[in-house]
Amino acid sequence: MEGNLLQGTIPASMSQMKGLLVLDVSRNNLSGDIPVFLADMHGLVTLNMPFNNFEGEVPKRGLFLNASAALIEGNYGLCGGIPQFNSHTCSNHTPKKWSHKLVMLISVGSAVFCIILVLFALFARRKLRTKFTKTRQVPSLHSGQHMRVTYAELVRATSGFASESLVGRGSFGSVYKGTMMNGDQEVIVAVKVLNLQQRGASQSFVAECETLRCIRHRNLVKILTVCSSIDFRGLDFKALIFEFMPNGNLDQKLHSRLLEDGRHGVLSLTQRIDIAIDVASALEYLHHNKPVPIVHCDLKPSNILLDNDKVAHVGDFGLARFLHQDDTSLPEISSGWATRMGTIGYAAPGLPLTTDVHLLCTNFSFETNFTYISFPEYGQGNEASVYGDTYSYGILLLELLTGKRPTDGEFLQDLNLHSYVEIALRDQATNLVDLCLLSSLEEGTKMRAACINSVLHIGILCSKELPTDRMQIGDATRELLAIRDKYRMHLLSKGGSI
Repeated sequence: MEGNLLQGTIPASMSQMKGLLVLDVSRNNLSGDIPVFLADMHGLVTLNMPFNNFEGEVPKRGLFLNASAALIEGNYGLCGGIPQFNSHTCSNHTPKKWSHKLVMLISVGSAVFCIILVLFALFARRKLRTKFTKTRQVPSLHSGQHMRVTYAELVRATSGFASESLVGRGSFGSVYKGTMMNGDQEVIVAVKVLNLQQRGASQSFVAECETLRCIRHRNLVKILTVCSSIDFRGLDFKALIFEFMPNGNLDQKLHSRLLEDGRHGVLSLTQRIDIAIDVASALEYLHHNKPVPIVHCDLKPSNILLDNDKVAHVGDFGLARFLHQDDTSLPEISSGWATRMGTIGYAAPGLPLTTDVHLLCTNFSFETNFTYISFPEYGQGNEASVYGDTYSYGILLLELLTGKRPTDGEFLQDLNLHSYVEIALRDQATNLVDLCLLSSLEEGTKMRAACINSVLHIGILCSKELPTDRMQIGDATRELLAIRDKYRMHLLSKGGSI
């Protein structure tokens, strides 16, 4: 918050930020005493507050015992503290004691004034909330606190987890569509129920909770709450509740051409590029997350959800890893969960066998010459890497425009989706693009063909075999934005619709 012309005092509510490591409010117009709670925040390691208008005595405990950790210069109203702060000595002069009657009068008057202010604030808040409720079109469960949901409420919301409510299945559980009440508002939710009989499901639940609690981005799924309870049989029950995405997932859009109402759901070229940018933006956010970057580890079309406007949201963080996280520190870690990194076809390919991984090869099949092993990048010592996400993203881009899954039967032996597209681009093949997308192209429109080729080229660069050869996700995002802008300008110049 450095240099933002902030005024007033540091709010007391900041004392609730138990995970706060660094606070930088330097070069503002903040005033008042230094809050005492800052000295009592054990997790705070750096406090940078020079050149404000703070005044009063500097605390002499906690972080303020270290002049290199607490920076306070430029606040000329401060006094005292440890000698290293070089502050002037606080005056020992105390004002004359007020009379008891005057103190009582001021106290009573202040209390009455505060009560009036509180009543006025509550009245204004109620009026504002009523007005907002009337004008709000899409209800949301987001609030200052997560709502509490019981197992019985989830049973009612999903009609007893009926098959009619089932919208998808994943590696560790099933997702149901449900209807719940939030106050007097009815909202549609997606309930992901973990199959705790599946090895690694409990660890997946913990991983998803740990990941989703510290991220927030427009292109990531929004978690509303979780439920950890006991079902009607007395068994453990765990579920995550998300905002429902009415347009399903990207895999359905690419490979299921007919919608429930009989309409065809083919994605246009502009929509596909928008989805590619949305996913890239989410990955770039995750890979640069503070204080610890996050690797998704299972990026694929079925984990890309689409909202009403077909804006893409990356979901399913059951295999996510915090970068440089020491997995051995996780209690009771399941080997089934720890070794599951990605999905066949989307996970980065195996790497040459080295002496460093001989002891990890017990459960992996060797080729005849024992030169290579079937060992995905994610599998080496369970260390996740942003390069693995980049590879998965590259394959997703290729599938997005070709309409071919990386596991299609036509890809045999050394041929895969990456090499298939690379060869086709080199030979300028015309049957490369998804037929549904090709049928919507205007005849003779070279700009669209050039746009498709540019996006496929990015997919090739992101899915290179060697991790260090892959395009960085931030560069891919910027190039895709440039391609989209150029294509939109072309459509507008031709009088077409975007």
